[in-house]
Amino acid sequence: MSGGARALRDEHYRQPMDAPTRRQFLARGATWGALGLGVAGAALSGCASTTPASSPTTTPQRPASEIEWRRLARSLRGTLVRPGDGAYAQSRLLFDLAVAPSRPQGIAYCASNDDVARCLAFAREHGVAVTSRSGGHSYAGYSCNDGLVIDVTPLSRVLVDNSSSRVVVGAGTRLIDLYDALAQHGRLVPAGSCPSVGVAGLTLGGGVGVLTRRYGLTCDNLVETTTVLADSTTLTVNDSTHPELLWAQRGGGGGNFGVVTRLTYRTYEVPPLTLFSLHFSWAAARDVLMAWMSWVPRQSDDLWANCLLESAGADGLGVSVSGVWCGSPSRLDGLVNAFIAQTGATPTSRFVGGDDYLTAMAIEAGCSSLSIAACHLSGEGAGVLSRAAFHAKSSFVVAPWSAARVENALRSLEDLAGRAPELGAALAFDALGGAVSRVGADETAYAHRSAIADIQATHSWSTYSAPSQIAAGAGWLRELATHVFEPADGAYVNYIDPTLDGWLDAYYGDHVSHLSRVKRWADPDDVFHFAQSIPLRAPS
Repeated sequence: MSGGARALRDEHYRQPMDAPTRRQFLARGATWGALGLGVAGAALSGCASTTPASSPTTTPQRPASEIEWRRLARSLRGTLVRPGDGAYAQSRLLFDLAVAPSRPQGIAYCASNDDVARCLAFAREHGVAVTSRSGGHSYAGYSCNDGLVIDVTPLSRVLVDNSSSRVVVGAGTRLIDLYDALAQHGRLVPAGSCPSVGVAGLTLGGGVGVLTRRYGLTCDNLVETTTVLADSTTLTVNDSTHPELLWAQRGGGGGNFGVVTRLTYRTYEVPPLTLFSLHFSWAAARDVLMAWMSWVPRQSDDLWANCLLESAGADGLGVSVSGVWCGSPSRLDGLVNAFIAQTGATPTSRFVGGDDYLTAMAIEAGCSSLSIAACHLSGEGAGVLSRAAFHAKSSFVVAPWSAARVENALRSLEDLAGRAPELGAALAFDALGGAVSRVGADETAYAHRSAIADIQATHSWSTYSAPSQIAAGAGWLRELATHVFEPADGAYVNYIDPTLDGWLDAYYGDHVSHLSRVKRWADPDDVFHFAQSIPLRAPS
């Protein structure tokens, strides 16, 4: 593609920076879990004082002294950061600036399985609350507490084996680094879009993205993990050894069963890729969304698409449809024209064009103008991506919506734009189906195989936003939950929501009892506990 054509394509993908569109969050390093939202290697990422700390149920022998903390630090190949250390303030930062940070007694950057095991033994001996962290993108900040944080960031090696079509990935690997390593071998793993999300957490909750319809969820392509349990036992987890734990790790959510330190995935040869983007005036929003919901399920697995409704601050209300096609631009061109005809509306802009795999993933990540090193959060090496303040809710589309339901969704966003014109807000619909729907309902812990799309509603703000504007956004999310989203349609655990009622059923459906059995086996003392962790006993 010529430089001029690429610039035109990138312009179509560029969104106003005061709007909380999915690509904006991705460009700023946010976890749109599916397309990147995720969590930590064994727990959700981020630090939050609003969440009960995970703690061993056994009686501690004695509190840890300063001498014992120093002894732990000396025993690690990695680094232990303590309050008062120069790196402490940066180390305890949340991705979501809307969540107040806690003050861990220690943050252990573990460089080996033994480091993780030693930290867990220390926590058991001294009754210190423990949790784990990788990418730092949990919407609720569930991977930090006032005790010991096990951070697996140093475990970030990626080994691609073309002969076996496998890739072995350290749990601290960021998504953009995985894509970079795979691209050098002409291989891919279907995963999310957020460049700075930790790949492990994204996988453990499911992992949806722009190649999901063709190749399945990220967790569907997970073939093995290395997991350290709360008793410091290190397990190789696959279909032959500990298959029940692997079942739970394929969509059962991060933070529940142990600290995952390594993951092995099935890989695929990269096909030709074509991207498209359409923008419409808000007047066409009803027709575009209804057409999208009926059009997407009828397409081949080679097509993924999303529909984005946004209130973009000063730029007002808008609607766009974009996507990725595994094939040539000429074939996609006809599909896009057919969709436009189905809407009965004329797009204000239209782009269809091919690109290489890594560039396509960087575009979807919102950081195509940056180097790979820069596509990380500020404070992580050469990273320049910033954190964000936002709240979110999620749901699924299990069948095309009625006209009345679409109207309710549009009206809610219009009302918010009127009440809080400076606030950025968006409803993002991301296509599922295809390969996702052909996995049996009980084959993995992921519980939403029949959904045709997932939905994420977000509102974000800046340090200059008035409290009334932020409150209006929170009210909008509550209104969506009451008048637009259906509780029976479920919610996505990688877009974890601390305000969600009935969250166990919403995230896991009929799999709650099975997950509780695995939890009792892997973590019988409920060491890995947080406000929305799998319970030892399923509610009756």
